[in-house]
Amino acid sequence: MRRAAPAGRVRALPANRPPWGWALAGALLGLLLVGVLAAPARWLAAGVARGTAGMVQLAEPQGSLWNGSARLLLTGGAGSQDRVALPGRVQWRLRPALGGLALAMTADCCTPTDPLALRINPRWGGARVELQDAQTLWPAALLAGLGTPFNTIQPQGELALATQGLAAEWRAGRASLTGGAELTLRHVSSRLSTLQPLGSYRVQLQGGDAPGFTLSTLEGALQMSGAGQWVGGRLRFSGEATATPEHQAQLANLLNLLGRRQGDRAIMSFG
Repeated sequence: MRRAAPAGRVRALPANRPPWGWALAGALLGLLLVGVLAAPARWLAAGVARGTAGMVQLAEPQGSLWNGSARLLLTGGAGSQDRVALPGRVQWRLRPALGGLALAMTADCCTPTDPLALRINPRWGGARVELQDAQTLWPAALLAGLGTPFNTIQPQGELALATQGLAAEWRAGRASLTGGAELTLRHVSSRLSTLQPLGSYRVQLQGGDAPGFTLSTLEGALQMSGAGQWVGGRLRFSGEATATPEHQAQLANLLNLLGRRQGDRAIMSFG
């Protein structure tokens, strides 16, 4: 039979102390937070390469996921030997934003006024990337990294890019594009021709489930026009190139390289 506790004696309670489960959870959360804050820049480089199928790469990353720098490369994608690096390095700042992340990127050569700003919002089964309206300048030589036909033309000159409401969305393995962009190629020349410059051109991008673009000539001896579209993840383009009458002899070899000849025209197509 259990004896009753003697009168006047009260059983001592254990000292008040934090539960070990909560303490351990707090420690793990702290370690996780430190790990995220100290995440290396290569994490962003890996994400960019994966999200662009290897066509845009951040090489030699330095710093952290949140504040870093790297060399920007354009390539022809998986298995391609074509790659061209932007002069100098690009710097970025990544911050949490409502429902996602905000990325601001600058390059001494190409963002003269404002940084290139993107907003990344994860979605169920994908993500949405919105590009803030901006005007930037890029070297035309960078296009050679994308492969055919730019690796043949080896363009030189300046690219002026203006975007308006441009956004890309990936969901369930499918990509779509909204908004638009205008790319002006100014005073373009090619290592394949002694005539410099060849001309100035405009590429207009239109969004949609099957994004497309048109190519037109603003001025110059080499006249080019055409239209392209992304179908099933592949870029298809068809167009033609001609030379002004007084420059046909100078541009004959270049026209032969641009496409199949039909009289004075070169029929351009790929994809």
